[in-house]
Amino acid sequence: MRPAELPAFTRGGGARTIPLVTQATGAEIFLTGQTLFDGGAGIPLHTHNCPESVTILEGDAIAEIDGTEHHLTRFDTTYVAADTPTASATPRPPSPCGSCGSTLQWTPPAPSSTPASRHASTPNTPNPPKPTADTTALHDQEPPP
Repeated sequence: MRPAELPAFTRGGGARTIPLVTQATGAEIFLTGQTLFDGGAGIPLHTHNCPESVTILEGDAIAEIDGTEHHLTRFDTTYVAADTPTASATPRPPSPCGSCGSTLQWTPPAPSSTPASRHASTPNTPNPPKPTADTTALHDQEPPP
């Protein structure tokens, strides 16, 4: 798969996602995709009902995992347990690390091996509160036509 040739869908706030390995491509055990962040972009605090691993492919990122902030750079990898509050962002330029954006790759289990990934999100704020709103979305969702 060539991410540059695949459709992306917007996550809002300067982030967009490209699904790679999905149920549509035959995945049964895990999914994978990439999320690209503009400088200063972020995804608000949310939870998944399954574990997830995320690797930074380029740029720098800030991940909040269960209330602890982690500054990450290329090839750093996180593991987020199921139902753990997490948020991710790219430092606003100019930043100490000089980032103008980042690309990360995520890998959760496929919905066929666990219940569908559920997201509970709160507004994108500098210090987001614990999740309070429930919305439903899948990592496996296809981009809009």
